[in-house]
Amino acid sequence: MPDIDTVIRDARVMTCDPARAGLGMIDHGAIAIANGAIAWVGEAADAPPARRTIELGGRLLTPGLVDCHTHAIFAGDRANEFAMRAAGAGYLEIAAAGGGIAATLMPTRAASDDELIELLEGRLDLVLGHGTTTIEIKSGYDLTVEGELRLLRCVARSAQTRGGPRIVPTLLAHLVPPERTGDRDAFVRELCDQLVPAVAREGLATSVDVYCDEGAFTLAETRAILGAAKQRGLAVRGHVGQFRDLGAADLLAELGALSGDHLEQVTDAGIAAMARAGIVAVMLPGACIQLRLPVPPIDKLRAAGVAMAVASDLNPGSSYCEALPIQLWLAATHYGMTVDEAWLGVTRHAAKALGLAGVGTLTVGAPADLVAWRCEDPATVPYRYGASTSLIDEVYFAGEPAPPR
Repeated sequence: MPDIDTVIRDARVMTCDPARAGLGMIDHGAIAIANGAIAWVGEAADAPPARRTIELGGRLLTPGLVDCHTHAIFAGDRANEFAMRAAGAGYLEIAAAGGGIAATLMPTRAASDDELIELLEGRLDLVLGHGTTTIEIKSGYDLTVEGELRLLRCVARSAQTRGGPRIVPTLLAHLVPPERTGDRDAFVRELCDQLVPAVAREGLATSVDVYCDEGAFTLAETRAILGAAKQRGLAVRGHVGQFRDLGAADLLAELGALSGDHLEQVTDAGIAAMARAGIVAVMLPGACIQLRLPVPPIDKLRAAGVAMAVASDLNPGSSYCEALPIQLWLAATHYGMTVDEAWLGVTRHAAKALGLAGVGTLTVGAPADLVAWRCEDPATVPYRYGASTSLIDEVYFAGEPAPPR
């Protein structure tokens, strides 16, 4: 064992270790940290000596939260759509009236790089305050080749200059922009032949996500874009079945995707295909509830053995939420997931949806990104969903307290 920098002991350690049952709880546990990674996990009485010891007094210690689906880089505001929706307007009705994704294009395109980064980092400060230490950030609010590259370059600049959370960038093919509906096929070819290769060449994203649904990309277009991504060595993911099942779950299974996200509409065959392929189903309760959509088939996903992640879907239209603990609450109440399922959904399973080995667990070799809570029971965090910032005692990156923001 290497020289130990820090031991955190006398804690209820939620390991999320797949080799342990449930959440992998150790009631009188400890972890040892060396060189920014977890070097040992076990009973507090057996903890090795260390340069620094932190006593938690029986309180909860968990992996840092992982938000595996966000659209956190954008400009503008769509509070007016919230009011329209509250008055009974539907998502597609709002989009047809000029709202929806298209309403974010103009302010995002008009914002400077510095303005976009400032907005993004303000959101990341809030995210961190709610315990998230790893966050996926999608492009998708410019919808031109150069504009999407610009968004991903801004994300990269932020990742290089700030001290966390860990950022996982994703290229999102969101929809065909209004000005390109007349040459839709040419736009899709640009994505395949220009945008995806440029992203791969510059290392701007680890995966490509396509919104395959009514009003977005067709199944054939999704196949082409994701095929281009795989050809360039990028992982693939999909927004699928939010409004209508186009068969994209089966396509994701065929392509060996990391995740299928939303899934309010998915067939039994699609679920079975995801299970066989080991694809994570990413649940987005904030958007589902705000858009008044049916709940995804949780019981069928569970019965099929599909791992379920839970994410914020942080975006300006349907889920403007930086707080994963609120999504924990919605998953356990509106979606009917168990507390254990919800917690694994924002830790180990969320990391799997991003292709991150070890992240989201407190296991030997995993990065020492963790949260110390002012409570003992994991159920307290979703139970007191509006108090997550006051429930957090400390957030750690690589074993060190996160700097104040």
